[in-house]
Amino acid sequence: MVDLLIVLLALGMLMYLAFRGLTLILLAPAAALMAVILSGSLPVLAAYTQIFMTNVGDFVTAFFPLFLLGAVFGKLMDDTGSAQSIAETVSRRLGPDRAIVSVVICCAVLTYGGVSVFVVAFAMIPVAAALFRQADIPKRLIPGAIAVGAFSFTMTALPGTPAIQNAIPMPFFGTTAFAAPGLGIIAGIIMFTLGLAWLNRRAAAARNAGEGYGTHADSVPEPDVILRERAHGEGFDISEIGDEDAPHPARGGAAVNQPPFWLALLPIVIVIAVNFAFIQFILPRLDTDFLAEPLFGETTIEAVRGVWAVIAGLFLAILVLIGANWGRLESPRASLDKGADASVLPIFNTASLVGFGAVIAALPVFGIISGAVLELGGGNPLVTVASSVGLLSAMTGSASGGMSIALDSLGTTLVGLANSAGVSLEAMHRVTSVASGTLDALPHNGAVITLLTVCRLSHRESYQDIFVTAMIVPLIALVVIVGLATIFGAF
Repeated sequence: MVDLLIVLLALGMLMYLAFRGLTLILLAPAAALMAVILSGSLPVLAAYTQIFMTNVGDFVTAFFPLFLLGAVFGKLMDDTGSAQSIAETVSRRLGPDRAIVSVVICCAVLTYGGVSVFVVAFAMIPVAAALFRQADIPKRLIPGAIAVGAFSFTMTALPGTPAIQNAIPMPFFGTTAFAAPGLGIIAGIIMFTLGLAWLNRRAAAARNAGEGYGTHADSVPEPDVILRERAHGEGFDISEIGDEDAPHPARGGAAVNQPPFWLALLPIVIVIAVNFAFIQFILPRLDTDFLAEPLFGETTIEAVRGVWAVIAGLFLAILVLIGANWGRLESPRASLDKGADASVLPIFNTASLVGFGAVIAALPVFGIISGAVLELGGGNPLVTVASSVGLLSAMTGSASGGMSIALDSLGTTLVGLANSAGVSLEAMHRVTSVASGTLDALPHNGAVITLLTVCRLSHRESYQDIFVTAMIVPLIALVVIVGLATIFGAF
């Protein structure tokens, strides 16, 4: 019981200090070593170098290409004006009367193509503010609209999304980014429909009460405000903000020679299309027997094909972005450098959470914890993985971090349970991904805090809508697909 309280204390410290803004690169090892010292069950230095750092390194080795290429792609979409072109075109076509759905669709298109939620937030705030002001919809609903488009179905549900939350389960289950597409589409429809219905209901209630847009400052906050939010591990590079008075797509200024809509959308289409083509047509035709050799880690194509496909999609999309927009990039080298720099912080923050989970899993008391978690499913592997991933994502305030801890600690056991119960590993993948994007959106989540900061709104003003659209609605979708997968399997 004492050891269990020690683990809960370490988790509590992790949650509280993360909410207060301490970087996870320092916080995660400190919390892990505190648990080791108080329990007295492991050598401290060995726990740090051989358990914590080894697992940090394994995570970086497996996923750094995705973080790197994703960050570079997002930066190029921003600097070329492509993100703003998509946002403005969709908003203009739908019109001010459909301000909420316009913001949701714009965010969804951008994030489904692999654009960082931070690039999306900075690109969408001026557009959303103009649309909401024109339609006289309260500004406090903007974070909820962005959350529906960026934090829900495009992050975890839709098949093929290059989001890291959809990539992490691939090596554990031998699946791809298109795992269980039917379940993913159903979950996505539920999240989109219910999220939009909630926001429209809130807007109607405000209109009936005589509440309009309100008086607000719509400019981007000062850089030092955003800098504090980077501690939460979501990885927006403060150097990207630059001079607030300078015109820039991410601040709503006029983009120089902004690309046409079709050209702005092309890189996103390439990411998805190349990802699919690699999985379905290219990789199956390649001789990959060499992967069984020790030089290549004695692995199989099933363990790496998902990551390879996303890497190929992002890489080719980056080449197209640069080639098609060379004249629109003020400094291609600066864009590449800043994109690469922006990838380092988020992967090491997430990897630090993975290292924290590995140390906790090495403590003797983790046997009791894992037994309790496995019992939550009542013998249903889908319920078990949903419960464990959801709870750990809530504790860490990170979808990717919670998922990584759960799969690193229980992945082999969960695969065994699924195989023995005849449950599809594709269904396990989709349930895992969707579960990671439910309870993670608690008030201490870094993306939530940063979104509110960028919008210049408080938790009191706007968190209720984020809570419903990014937590309650995804939970409903999760329950539905777990039920469908239990009855019909993956589809």
